[in-house]
Amino acid sequence: MKPILEIQQVSKRFQIQHQQAAYLSLRDKLSTLFRPTIVKEEFWALRDVSFSVQPGESVGIVGRNGAGKSTLLKILSRITPPTEGRIKYRGRIASLLEVGTGFHMELTGRENIFMNGSILGMKRAEIKAKFDEIVDFSGTEQFLDTPLKHYSSGMQLRLAFAVAAHLEPEILIVDEVLAVGDSEFQKKCMTKMEDVTGQGRTILFVSHNLPSLKVLCKTGVLLNKGQVVKAGSMEEVIDHYTSHQVATEKIIDSISYRLPHMFVHDVRFNGSDSTSLTITENELTVFLDVEIKKRIVFDLDVHIKKDDQFIASYSNVVKQEVSSFDPGRYQIEYKIKLPSIRSGKYKIDIVFVEPLISWLAVCESSIDLEVINDDHHTFLNNHAMKWGSVLLDGDVSRKPLV
Repeated sequence: MKPILEIQQVSKRFQIQHQQAAYLSLRDKLSTLFRPTIVKEEFWALRDVSFSVQPGESVGIVGRNGAGKSTLLKILSRITPPTEGRIKYRGRIASLLEVGTGFHMELTGRENIFMNGSILGMKRAEIKAKFDEIVDFSGTEQFLDTPLKHYSSGMQLRLAFAVAAHLEPEILIVDEVLAVGDSEFQKKCMTKMEDVTGQGRTILFVSHNLPSLKVLCKTGVLLNKGQVVKAGSMEEVIDHYTSHQVATEKIIDSISYRLPHMFVHDVRFNGSDSTSLTITENELTVFLDVEIKKRIVFDLDVHIKKDDQFIASYSNVVKQEVSSFDPGRYQIEYKIKLPSIRSGKYKIDIVFVEPLISWLAVCESSIDLEVINDDHHTFLNNHAMKWGSVLLDGDVSRKPLV
């Protein structure tokens, strides 16, 4: 039996144009007066993705945020074309990727049902035969002749799912839109999808709800950074995902590069490379293993935030103690002195900078900091402070790696 869906070495490239730094500081704003800040960057959301789906198979697609799951579903739904590779379809596809997909807001619910069925290639008689079931499942009978723009997001979701599930496509593609609905509707959706697979139709389901995937899907595909890292039974894929999830949540995985002048091989806070950090002392040690690609003046800025507001920052440029780096690989250690910070949860930003010129890379709001401190009366509790009101002191040492 031939697969109903074949994904053959599919890749998707996006061209990102940075018109200004995403992480703005005073020096970034000043630098734009003297030099352009437009930088183009290639980003591969998918790279050489290949797998096949058999008729009647239910496939769960899992992965961290940004792994490429939604991009893959949009390609499969023909919303966007792949940059490379090809896809072979042997059946009619219906997609439910987000609220309102495939609907027209100015048309009524009734008109949208017939329009969506026509897009799927169904005849009017086929749509009429399923019409009552769709309306009953969605619970929108009272508003059937009201324009969709007056529906709530939950009502739009119920109608969209009812149309997609009842008009009998051979392949049903569902992104994690079920999180929008209430618990009762989610149960109805799960039951309906189990019925759909029992009728021999194919489902591709993206979800972070791993128990639901185990119930619904027999096979699974795990994506990471746009590539397939595991394919097989759903249970095996979930076990692989959960066992490696904590290990992959490292600081270096959260770094976004702007300019190719340097590359970070390792980042550790107080000896840990995890994005979750707990401190009980008033010192923060940051270790870097960094490769410099061209001669630059390089420094690391560290910012501590509470509720998205800066409360303390460390930067050597304030003390005018930065120095230039020749091309090569270096180990750099920063010992930052922290005043007493009230116990609680914070976020850390780290910015790799070429002082007074531009930032090279950033790791923004990806590091969770938990402070355990018995001192409850500190000057860092004032949330009305502006950026840079508290500048932290510290020392830096470096050594080249031969």
